[in-house]
Amino acid sequence: MATNTLRLFFLGDGVQVTRPIVWIIGFFAFLNVYSVQAVLPMVMDDFHATALQAGLTVGATVLAVGLVSPFMGMLSDALGRKGVICTSLFALTVPTALIPLSHDLNMLIALRFLQGLAVPGIVVVLIAYLSEESRAGNLARMTSTYVGGTVMGGFCGRFITGHLGHLMGWRGAFVTLAVMNLAGAVLVWWALPASRHFVANRNISGALQTLLRHLRNQRLMAACAVGFCVLFSLVGTFTYVNLHLAQAPFNLTAAGLANVFTVYLVGVFVTPLAGRHIDQLGFMKSMLGALSISAAGLALTLAPSLWLVVTGLAVCSTGVFLCQSATISSIARNVNEGRSLATGIYYMSYYCGGAVGTWAAGLAYEGWGWDGSVVTIALAQMLAAALVAAVWMRPPPAN
Repeated sequence: MATNTLRLFFLGDGVQVTRPIVWIIGFFAFLNVYSVQAVLPMVMDDFHATALQAGLTVGATVLAVGLVSPFMGMLSDALGRKGVICTSLFALTVPTALIPLSHDLNMLIALRFLQGLAVPGIVVVLIAYLSEESRAGNLARMTSTYVGGTVMGGFCGRFITGHLGHLMGWRGAFVTLAVMNLAGAVLVWWALPASRHFVANRNISGALQTLLRHLRNQRLMAACAVGFCVLFSLVGTFTYVNLHLAQAPFNLTAAGLANVFTVYLVGVFVTPLAGRHIDQLGFMKSMLGALSISAAGLALTLAPSLWLVVTGLAVCSTGVFLCQSATISSIARNVNEGRSLATGIYYMSYYCGGAVGTWAAGLAYEGWGWDGSVVTIALAQMLAAALVAAVWMRPPPAN
């Protein structure tokens, strides 16, 4: 009785019972994914790596997330939501704690890959949980709350790692992240309400049939392709802009690079506020507007002024977060069966886009510097806009 009272005091009652903890889950899921970006120049110096090699410490994590996501969706459809989410959060702690022991770049990349394997059990399953537990008309706001948590987690992972890396080295920074991960896992296990509307589906042949139906869903596949381009843009931008800002004329330290990531806080405030307008505008208008905003910000990062670069990053990242929120809401609203599987397919495409973005933007950076990376990322954004216009201009297929 006392435990339930404490939970209600912390979380609230009714539909609000899930919103704070949904934000917290998003926070801890993304605390680790991009944390190495702020200390990438230090990792390069420590292991005498090239820009592309160091970028693999980011790409390995997002690639692992993409590869596992569809399977985690099927597992969750069979086993449930809360157990998979909590187990994945505890599993994320282990490779994080081992990262400070890395003796070469290959070991660091492998441990970062293991981190990525745990993330789909959090993010994929949570979206299915929200689809089942949210009241009608509240889903877009709930997913925006989740995205706000992921944005803050992504910011804090970089900010904490950058500042602690400046003080105690990048290895000491990851010790702190491991402790935070463990505390977050315990909190979610205690506070997340159990599913009330989950119906298990342990029929493997039925799941495969659902998979085939999803693959024939043009709008779902187009949303997956757009997600590929969206994370391509975000990871490509925030991986290699660090190397750009660490060089002349900016010459930022790890702490300075960590401060740059405060631009993520713009997304924390803007994305939840925009959630209520996504349904009103519709997916196509929301996406095209968000992509235009992101492209304008990306262009600003070419300026030789640090303030203009930071402003451009704030605008660019906000546009990307709006794209992500719109896409997640569209999938959750339009998919009526196998939601966890559909979300898994989306995240596979989304995070594979991040991995490809790390590779492609890295090759462009090594060949032509930051200008080359910007052109590569802009092409991905143009492709996303073309996909949205081509598919959503047509009326939806009849049911």
